[in-house]
Amino acid sequence: MGAYILRRLLLIIPTLIGIMVINFTLIQFVPGGPVEQVLAQLQGEGDAFANIAGGGDGAGAEQFDQGGGYQGARGLPPEFIAELERQFGFDKPPLERFLNMLWDYARFDFGESYFRSISVVDLVLEKLPVSLSLGLWSTLLAYCISIPLGIRKAVRDGSSFDSWTSGIVIVAYAIPAFLFAILLLVLFAGGSYYKIFPLRGLTSSDFDQMSAFGKVLDYFWHLTLPTIAITLSSFAGLTLLTKNSFLDEIRKQYVVTAKAKGLPEKRVLYGHVFRNAMLIVIAGFPAAFVGVFFGASLIIETIFSLDGLGRLGLEAVVSRDYPVVFGTLFAFSLLGLLMNLVTDLTYIFVDPRIDFESRET
Repeated sequence: MGAYILRRLLLIIPTLIGIMVINFTLIQFVPGGPVEQVLAQLQGEGDAFANIAGGGDGAGAEQFDQGGGYQGARGLPPEFIAELERQFGFDKPPLERFLNMLWDYARFDFGESYFRSISVVDLVLEKLPVSLSLGLWSTLLAYCISIPLGIRKAVRDGSSFDSWTSGIVIVAYAIPAFLFAILLLVLFAGGSYYKIFPLRGLTSSDFDQMSAFGKVLDYFWHLTLPTIAITLSSFAGLTLLTKNSFLDEIRKQYVVTAKAKGLPEKRVLYGHVFRNAMLIVIAGFPAAFVGVFFGASLIIETIFSLDGLGRLGLEAVVSRDYPVVFGTLFAFSLLGLLMNLVTDLTYIFVDPRIDFESRET
């Protein structure tokens, strides 16, 4: 087992390098880099990317004018442009910049944000609690709902309960998370009906003055609507997965034999079927958490005005804050790869009969 874990950990290194190579190469072809952004602001042109995409002042959609300089650099001394390039590191060739970045990342030195005067690590740690809260609680809530409901649907397969709950699950799966989030805001956050939950933020303005119990209540009060919005789309698929997994196990011969021996139905279900059927469901928890953590955070954070990693990534891409873009990409990729390993280890924990080591030999 130790050799398998070591091989998986070593495999992470070339995978991370491949991800960074692809994204670094793509960035080289994106117009409106950080230097162009600064020059556009100095010239009072707003967003450099918008000017490039819209044709700017008629010079076309190229990042450089016919004289070889930046479009936004007209009237600015070349020395100033060269200093900007040096500050942003663009005075070096792309290959050297990429190798320097990999060396820094190998030492977990992600640099400093171009426009926020804060290190990327501190910036990520500042935004992490919001996204971590959304991912953790929505995943736990989805599992708490889906597992009992899926088991119940499998036991009563074909009944009226199975039919009408399937209808609810299908409708929930079909509703986009952002649309349900807006509906929750309108209904319960001071829209046209009730003002029960706060409209934005993760805590209240007087959070620091609250007692410990008051802080916990305030935290979950703010987290209720966004967590429900994310859970709606994730619990539907998990419920069907649980049901189908249990149905597959219930129809196997060992269950028929256990029932024929006179074992009570609950003992057969929870003593024999449960561990085998829940293997794929429980072992998929790390992957489900990462999926919610990455997938729904941007939209939900934007709708509920939560300052998390999703909004941070979007703002970094728009402003061409490359240290933040590549730093978060590296961290997210590393987390995702480690979670894949944790998923495999969870399979072994749930069912010790699984041996990845022997499968590879």
